[in-house]
Amino acid sequence: MKRLISRIRYGVAVALVNVAVALAVFGPGVAAAEPTRILALGDSLTAGYGLERTDSFPVQLQRALNRQGIDAVVSNAGVSGDTSAGGRARLAWVLAEKPALAIIELGANDGLRGLDPETTFANLDAILGQLREAGVAVLLTGMQAPPNLGRDYGRAFADLYPRLAAKHGVVLYPFFLDGVAADPALNQDDAIHPNAMGVAVIVKRIVPYVKRVMPPGG
Repeated sequence: MKRLISRIRYGVAVALVNVAVALAVFGPGVAAAEPTRILALGDSLTAGYGLERTDSFPVQLQRALNRQGIDAVVSNAGVSGDTSAGGRARLAWVLAEKPALAIIELGANDGLRGLDPETTFANLDAILGQLREAGVAVLLTGMQAPPNLGRDYGRAFADLYPRLAAKHGVVLYPFFLDGVAADPALNQDDAIHPNAMGVAVIVKRIVPYVKRVMPPGG
């Protein structure tokens, strides 16, 4: 019996030594890898206006990624009514979460207000520059202006997103509401904000783009 107890003690001691060596060589990350932190910075389309929290874009996106075996946590940094200037003003604060990837969904309210596209460009340009300096991967999502503002304005507004993507070398998802805009079945009564089914369509279409920019190990 004494020999058996001695062997057990010896086995436990060896196991503890092996764990200590592994932690010393590889660091604590071996024990439990951290999930990839994704920042969703946007306006009401990101915030989930008119929806239950569980139906919002960040929550549905996180569920979709998790179902595909991607350990990710998506932070909802959407503020209803926010413009590109508002997103720029609060960027430093939301970066405190130290995300590895940021999805930028801003500009819809700029377009609704008929703001100068070059002003929107300047704000998003500053946001992308700050993210690059912070070492955060970026997925930029495009937006379109309301048709009542005219063809010239609409073209100038839509063009600012490809220009930004080219300047900063980031991946562009051309239109955040692709497949959802103008479809009554996928939008709330205001015909502007997607319902839960509409958000599901957005998530399904955008996931491949998110995976493209996911940092290594994400």
